[in-house]
Amino acid sequence: MKKKTFRRELMVMGMLAMPILLPGMAGAMDKVDKELYPYAPSLVNWEKSKAEFTPPETCAECHPQQFEEWTGSMHALAFKDPVYQGELNKAVKAAGHDIARQCEGCHSPVGVVTGQVKGPGLTGLNSIALNGVSCDICHSVKSHTGWQTPYHQPENGSFVMSPGKETPDGVVLTKYGPYAPEEGCGEGFHECVEQPLHKTTELCANCHQVHHYETHTPLESTYREWKDGPYSVKNIACQDCHMVDYDTFVRSADEFKKPERGEFRHYFNGANFLVYYLLEQAAKKGGDEALAANAHSKFELAVARLKAAAEVEVMPIYRDNKLAELKVRVHNKRAGHNLPTSLTNIRQIWLEMTVKDQDGKVIMTTGTVGKDGELPEEVRLFNSDGMGDGFHFQVDPWKVISFSRHETIPPKGYKDVYYGLAAPQAKGPLSVEVKLRYRQAEQKIAHALLAAVPSDIDLAATYGLTSMPDLPVVDMVEKTVSVPATK
Repeated sequence: MKKKTFRRELMVMGMLAMPILLPGMAGAMDKVDKELYPYAPSLVNWEKSKAEFTPPETCAECHPQQFEEWTGSMHALAFKDPVYQGELNKAVKAAGHDIARQCEGCHSPVGVVTGQVKGPGLTGLNSIALNGVSCDICHSVKSHTGWQTPYHQPENGSFVMSPGKETPDGVVLTKYGPYAPEEGCGEGFHECVEQPLHKTTELCANCHQVHHYETHTPLESTYREWKDGPYSVKNIACQDCHMVDYDTFVRSADEFKKPERGEFRHYFNGANFLVYYLLEQAAKKGGDEALAANAHSKFELAVARLKAAAEVEVMPIYRDNKLAELKVRVHNKRAGHNLPTSLTNIRQIWLEMTVKDQDGKVIMTTGTVGKDGELPEEVRLFNSDGMGDGFHFQVDPWKVISFSRHETIPPKGYKDVYYGLAAPQAKGPLSVEVKLRYRQAEQKIAHALLAAVPSDIDLAATYGLTSMPDLPVVDMVEKTVSVPATK
């Protein structure tokens, strides 16, 4: 009887504990606190004072190497990116600027809090608003409000910027960084303050965890993908892979070894090679060879990282001693988040495969890009499908509230796909050619976004684009294996 009574007490205690858990579980339904977040739906915050934000050109005077690394980076281009501007323009027209401000809060935080950014376009903005995520954005981050957000974790720009403070002796600029300041840090221009947050993924999570402006369901879950995976367990943060050169990135991913202080760089390099490509074209057209070279080096780094991120295995399956299927296993080898990540309903990673018999006759081919830039219906895609209110397919971020399909590959994980062979009498051995291919977006989506850029961005004058280009494709893996036709 005592044992039964004890079990009953445990059940009652468990039931009593449930209401304590439910608010956290229902966090996605909480409303935004407009007093805490005056720029909602962006959750950015600003400790306003007479201390002004510092433009990147000023920072360059004392930090030329960091400035050069940042120049042409995705952070530097976050607001000027024509693809983003096209998306922002579409969002404002469809949903209004109040909603689109959620995007602007991460793409130009200072532009939002100072009221400079009033919608799409680049006209009339000062340097720090125009340059998106510049030096003084990250180095003015004093804290974040992750627990106070509707989802109770970092999301939608939930950081607090404090570029300085007012003292009896005047305004003092404050810059936060990951290390204890050395003597003379700031050289009298600003004070230096150690902020442990700058070593953590939570700093990046504020803008790399994006939720729907109203339902707060996750739309971009890069932070959660990392947090739920082995890189989090091994204490390898975003900075350890994205703020280093190629070799250090590979070491961080393979050995889970954190970089030394001197190995960090302000590249912020990831998979978005398209923007580097466009910047290089713009720099060449404008006669700025140094910027063109800078953009090209970042383009090459992005492509190299993509090619290092995955690997592919081909495994034959036999029935009655005859080859019946091919299993292709795609490994996420070095990305600390899912492949792909971010806007997974826009990004495209897919398999292209061709099978030939011993005479070179093609017996199967799939995944080939068509003349119109579109993929065939039977293609094996690693991405997701968004859905809107009516549980129907939806692609526009402001309309997507959830997902009907998720086929992304978790960090250090894999996904298997199967191909049945329709030529059982084929002469063997068979040659199986496999490519894992990556594209930033579906061709027609890219055309729509570039066609929607605001009127003050002249694609022809700036980028030399007189028509919408075909999006470049990167072959992450190319592999050819020989497979016996019989076992």
